[in-house]
Amino acid sequence: MKGKSSKLTVIVMLILVATFILLPVSNSRAASKTLNIADGSWDSIQVHNRIAGFILENGYGYTMEYIPGNTIALFAGLARGDIDINMEIWVANQREAIDKALAAGTVIDLGSNFPDSWQGWLVPTYVIKGDAKRGIKPMAPDLKSIKDLPKYWKLFKDQEDPSKGRFYSCIPGWECQKINEKKFKAYGLDKYYNIFLPGSDAALNGSMAAAYKRGEPWFGYYWAPTWVLGKLDMTPIEEPPYSKEAWDKDYGCAYPSVKVNIFVNAGLAKKAPEVVAFLKKYETTQGMANKFLAYMQDKKASTEDAAIWFLKNYEGLWTTWVPADVVKKVKAAMK
Repeated sequence: MKGKSSKLTVIVMLILVATFILLPVSNSRAASKTLNIADGSWDSIQVHNRIAGFILENGYGYTMEYIPGNTIALFAGLARGDIDINMEIWVANQREAIDKALAAGTVIDLGSNFPDSWQGWLVPTYVIKGDAKRGIKPMAPDLKSIKDLPKYWKLFKDQEDPSKGRFYSCIPGWECQKINEKKFKAYGLDKYYNIFLPGSDAALNGSMAAAYKRGEPWFGYYWAPTWVLGKLDMTPIEEPPYSKEAWDKDYGCAYPSVKVNIFVNAGLAKKAPEVVAFLKKYETTQGMANKFLAYMQDKKASTEDAAIWFLKNYEGLWTTWVPADVVKKVKAAMK
């Protein structure tokens, strides 16, 4: 019995040792096949995330983790290595942080996701031109530029503070929140308008869409590509042309030409070079984004549904981003 007991003890010990040796390897492998992607609070980035995510999961065998947060926190996480991929960084809005991270070698700029984007201040076109079909007469026929806004503050009256007009700015925590505040001071508009901060993208575009449906005035910030600008006729308010001197001084000019790029943590190049190669080729257009966002709105579709819609409708594009074996796997997963 003693001999059998000793043998049994040895066997148990060997099993325990093997378990402790193999488990870290198994966990390491699992971790290496997981990618964290920055999941900002607006629809276009979330759809791009799920387009890339569907390809990476089904074509390359990765597990995707979608990490929510605001733009500043998500970029900080990317630079630290907590996040692997950010599919939609509006470069002008995070220039200082981006330059610092690039200089430190903690992130890699993989180039444009879509090159024809825009951001700025705008009003419904019927405010200026009217809309005969809807029986709307022009409310501010000579409204063209920033200089015209002081005399029209009553048109955009803030119901919570009738002594000023209301400007709908961007989401708290976004860099454009600070930029818009500084622009207001540079233009002297803080004397005539209150800045209202919607709590989410849905609240911001919802305010625009609701005003548009009722044919009422609305003045605020927005960007493209978005479903709301794909469906509503809006007119940008003219600002002084962008210049680096004015921007660096007090932001008293138009937003610069917008680059919307894909960034990854520098460690991804070693961890998953095939992923970096894929994302370098990933490029779309504002028009494509407007279409998949409009699809979401019209069909009440999820971001996952919109990603599949994109993959089915733009097969000729995404199949050029990845090798043939990956294409085959992704197509099979869509059936």
